[in-house]
Amino acid sequence: MNDSRRAQVLRAIVEDFVATNEPVGSKAIVQRHTLGVSPATIRNDMAQLEAEGYIAQPHTSAGRIPTDLGYRMFVDRIDEFKPLSAAERRAIIQLVESESDLDGMLDRTVRLLAGLTHQVALIQYPMVSQARVKHIEVVGLAAGRILVVLITDAGQVEQKIVGLAEAVDEEDLARIRERINAEFAGRKLSRIDLGEAAGAAETDHAPAEGMAEVPGGEATFARLRDAVIDLVAATREERIIMAGTANLARSGKEFGEQMAPILEAFEEQVVLLKLLTSMAEDHAEISVRIGRENTHESFSSASVVAAEYGHVAGSSARLAVLGPTRMDYPTTISAVRAVAKYVSSALERG
Repeated sequence: MNDSRRAQVLRAIVEDFVATNEPVGSKAIVQRHTLGVSPATIRNDMAQLEAEGYIAQPHTSAGRIPTDLGYRMFVDRIDEFKPLSAAERRAIIQLVESESDLDGMLDRTVRLLAGLTHQVALIQYPMVSQARVKHIEVVGLAAGRILVVLITDAGQVEQKIVGLAEAVDEEDLARIRERINAEFAGRKLSRIDLGEAAGAAETDHAPAEGMAEVPGGEATFARLRDAVIDLVAATREERIIMAGTANLARSGKEFGEQMAPILEAFEEQVVLLKLLTSMAEDHAEISVRIGRENTHESFSSASVVAAEYGHVAGSSARLAVLGPTRMDYPTTISAVRAVAKYVSSALERG
């Protein structure tokens, strides 16, 4: 589509339809936009746009609405994005500057993004392939119950409670803690063999001095070492954090019969992970998938705006916003881009 005026007409239709959720007619375009032509000329342009598949008439005597192709053309021609307000920028800065572990920051990030865009927000947990074990804490909770905490240098925290047949006092826990950290601290997560059986430790490592005095001896150590292996495995799991699903209620009529498949897809982490992974293949700072451009049929009536964040300690992932195709694309793209930028900066500082 090379005609600049028709491009302006298409932009007017998209902007008005997003704002009103009503089909847009030629008279409305003339009244709301300064194009310098008559309604008849606008109608001719609309007829051409419809013939080319950029707009459609939902019913006789109605105005026009954008198609997926029309939204795509609109997005590809965006040359100006709405800047975030001072309050929005402060909220993002406060988010990333707050002292917290990785889990806490990602949870606050996805909630903030849902609030900024009034859509569903998703964030992919980073795969920290180059991260290392920073420290392992072993804490006694009650008789026979031990809390094992794995902390990585990327800020990731995983924990697990282990039940033991015999109680272990603080002095004995200190011995176990020292031995476990001697084995794991400083090692890359990706280099730890998840298939290692605790029993293998008995042949690879001589009994630590004083371990025989620990209730349960090497068997107790083996149980807690297995817990560490389980926590390392948890750091490698691909996960999605989501917020703002209640925002779908506002768009229920727009999704129509597609609402149920979308909600079902939200329950399947693998579907969302495949969605974000496929968008990574676009190799763009901001990736936008509109309607049937989405690879999964459940999202054929939705649009997804995603950006990469991270690149820290070998990690990278994507955060995204999902909503109806009738989306305020310039504002959504600005929010996604800004949040991804600030979160990346926070991870670099961390």
